[in-house]
Amino acid sequence: MTASDLTDRLRRVRALVLDVDGTLTDGSILIDDLGHETKRFDVRDGFGLELWRRMGLSVAVVTGRRGLALDHRLRELKITVALSAVTDKARGFADAAAQLGVPVESCAFMGDDLPDLAAMRLAAVACAPADAAAEVCAAAHVVTRARGGYGAVREFIEMMLKTQGKWDEALRVVLH
Repeated sequence: MTASDLTDRLRRVRALVLDVDGTLTDGSILIDDLGHETKRFDVRDGFGLELWRRMGLSVAVVTGRRGLALDHRLRELKITVALSAVTDKARGFADAAAQLGVPVESCAFMGDDLPDLAAMRLAAVACAPADAAAEVCAAAHVVTRARGGYGAVREFIEMMLKTQGKWDEALRVVLH
């Protein structure tokens, strides 16, 4: 794909669909002595998602797992389209796009592992964090410098907003 083709694809993205473990988190699953699961999220990713929404763009989550820690974080991030325990990521991606009212051809997908490949193939732009599986990095249009759970989502959002000419507006909204 040429740089011009990628720019065209990035410009038409209106919705971002994310995997969770290894993308929004570092992939760790922490379970305490009482069996409670916790996850590590990066605040920069959360703020990037807030900027994305403030620019009138949509976001959804499609994940193979479920859990209270994730539910809590999604409420904080105001992500209302969240599909959990998804075994078929391509179908989950298409369902999330439909719930957002955005055609898959106008959606980006970010994932890190083999189950995400099918959804990545449907997306206008497929993105992988730096530490994604080799096959996922090879299939991605964009591979971030940041690892999953360490600002990779924010990096991708900044790239899309800058390419769409919305970054300066996003900064104005935040700074005022």
